Order: sequence, then structure tokens, then C-alpha cells
Amino acid sequence: MNFVSAEQAVSIIKDNYRVFIHGGAATPQILVNALSNRYEELSGVEITHLHTEGDAPYANPKYSKAFSVNAFFIGKNIRPHVNEFNVQYIPMFLSEIPLFIRSRKFPIDAAIVQVSPPDAHGFCSLGISVDIAKAACDAANQIIALVNPNMPRSHGDGFIHHSKITAAVYAESPIYECLIEPVSTTEEAIGKNVSNLIEDGATLQMGIGGIPNAVLKFLNNHKNLGIHTEMFSNGILPLVESGVINGKLKKNHPGRIVSSFAIGTRALYDFIHDNPIVEMLDISYVNDTSVIRKNKRVTAINSAIEIDLTGQVCADSIGSKLFSGVGGQMDFIRGAALSENGKPIIALNSITHSGISKIVPVLSSGAGVVTTRAHVQYVVTEYGSVDLYGKNISQRAKSLIEIAHPDHRELLEREAHKLFMKNW
Repeated sequence: MNFVSAEQAVSIIKDNYRVFIHGGAATPQILVNALSNRYEELSGVEITHLHTEGDAPYANPKYSKAFSVNAFFIGKNIRPHVNEFNVQYIPMFLSEIPLFIRSRKFPIDAAIVQVSPPDAHGFCSLGISVDIAKAACDAANQIIALVNPNMPRSHGDGFIHHSKITAAVYAESPIYECLIEPVSTTEEAIGKNVSNLIEDGATLQMGIGGIPNAVLKFLNNHKNLGIHTEMFSNGILPLVESGVINGKLKKNHPGRIVSSFAIGTRALYDFIHDNPIVEMLDISYVNDTSVIRKNKRVTAINSAIEIDLTGQVCADSIGSKLFSGVGGQMDFIRGAALSENGKPIIALNSITHSGISKIVPVLSSGAGVVTTRAHVQYVVTEYGSVDLYGKNISQRAKSLIEIAHPDHRELLEREAHKLFMKNW
């Protein structure tokens, strides 16, 4: 491969281009910075991505003449600017984004990605973030790649032949690492309650953070668990090493960890590197409900910002303020529900850090419904778990109040009486 400087590589981007940026821990910060530094000479460049890690200077309003952002998910680096005139959000199920990109209804002029060096056959790997990045590379007119030996070479769908790369930059820079925060007492209680719902032989979907880590902490005595998840982190590693997670009862991809992106520490990336038991696949496949349901006992664990007494789940906004995105929650909630003996679970703290109840009579004004009341089944807090499936509105309200924070139960009962008094 012929390598150029980051500045030379991004010089191929012209006015009014739509540019995809590789997301998660694979975000190529060197190229992001080089592109952002061209803000005085560019005009009308639209940037699109899932959530990205690291700095996102292109989202700053002072760069708005040069750049606008049209994101499929909102990370903390662009969150302060969402719904300003140059930063917007596209609501879409994660499973559908690659199909949307490949349809050319959303044409991409250039894809900026981070890859491993080419192997003996000339193939680079998208490594820890295949998700929608493979679709973007397939559809883009040009590919600008940061070639980094620190990027794991993952098995699966994320291979790109070096001949497809328009401009390549070489850098031995660290891959973004997400430090593992200690699990709180509340998260531990939630994790224990969730773990009690997980059966031996279950196939798990879970993300990153305190609650997923707490759940995994209580699975040491389980047997023959599998993984089919849109993303994973370090929490699964001890269970893989001990044999608790072995995937041998999975009907689809038996013995394999199926995922689409990963965020964690170097230990996680080293585990993924050239490991045939890990398959990093296109997220249109991983999150396809018809694929998810093929495994038995799929247990999908997702979270929420708030849930109302009828079971409507808001997971992407705080009131009308957009916070994250639809993501893959509905893909897996539905896939788990369709799986034989599957369990879709919403797990959340009963209150916010400031003591506000997350179980509410009605959703906040402007709040988005990610999981509908018809899709929700298990709900778990630190005070227990309830199954809302097949319950009427009054029964749901009573069940949710039972697992609400004790300080809020009386108020919730009064509000429920007003809302559902004919059935209460």
C-alpha cells in the first residue's frame, strides 16, 4: 500500500460531500481532526455516523459553514449540539441502516474508516466495528482508511481489500479504550434480579455499562450460555474463560460469539484479534429479528430512561431532548419475544441520580417511545422483576408500582387511580 499524510488523504473530500465516519472505538481520530481542520476551506459537507468516540470538532456550531451532522445515533461528543441547525438525528432501527445505505437512497461520497494492515491476501479488517461501516464502505465512492496495526483483525464480514481504498494513512495509535467502572450497589441488585430470569442454555444480548456488567457478575453458576448481541464489552471475558459462555446450544452459529461492534479495553481487543470464535458481522444480519429468533431462549437485556404505567418505554430522549437513539433495542426486544422461550427484558434503576422516579404515570412531554406497550414484557429494577405480557393496563400499573422506588409508590398509586379509575 502507498501511504500518505492525513492531510493529503482528506484533501479528496470536496464541498457538498456526504462523508461517513467509522464509529464506536474504531473512530479514526487522526483523520477526523485532519478533516475538521479544513473548516475554513470547505462548505456544505454532511457528516454521518453511528455514535463515535473521541472528539467531534465538526459538530461545533462555529464550523457550521463547513460541516453539518446527520447522525443515526447520538453520542456524548455531539449530544450538546443536537437539534442545533447543524446537528440532526435520523431515527431508524439499527438493523435497517445498512439496507438504507446500500439502497443508494442515502448516497455516500466518502467513507473514513480505521482498519488493520492488509493480510497476506491484501484484506484489511474493520476490526471492532463492522456494524454499518461495511455497508458504508460498500456504497461509498471513495474510502479513506487509517491503517493501524493496533486494530484487531476480526473474523466475519468486515474485510476490505486494499485495492478498494482510495487513500491510506499509516499510524500506530492506541485504539480507544472504555474503562470499566465499578458496579454500584443498585446496579448489583438489578443484575441479580435479571440473572434470576436467565436460564441455562440462554443466548444473551446485552450492551455495555453498569447493569450489563452486574448481570454478568451473577452468571458464574450458569451453564452453556451463548452470545448473539449487537455489541459487547469486557464483561463476557471471565465467563468465556470459565466455559460458562460456550455457545454450544445455539442453533445459529453454534460455538460462536456473534456481534457487530465492541468497546472495551485492550484485553477485549486482544481477545477479538484473529479469534475464530468471534464473528463480527453486518448489523443488518445480527439485528435481524428472523435471525435472532433462530436461537432458543434468547434473553435480550436493554435499558430505559423512563417507562410509564402502561409499559411504554422511552430510551432515546429526556423529554423532547434527544439523548441517544433508537439503536437496536426494538430489534432485540422483538427477536427475543419471537424466540422459543425467549425473554425480552427492560432493566433500569428505579430512580435517577437526583431521586426522580423512572417509573412514571405518563411519559414526559416530547419523550420518544422506543419500545411500545405491546412489545414490552419483563421489566426489572433493584426492587424486583415483573412480566407485563398479557396484562391489562390496570394490572400493568399495579405490577410496575410494586418495583418502583418506595418513596414514589404512593404518588404513582394516586396517579394511577386518576388515569385508570374505571379499572383500578
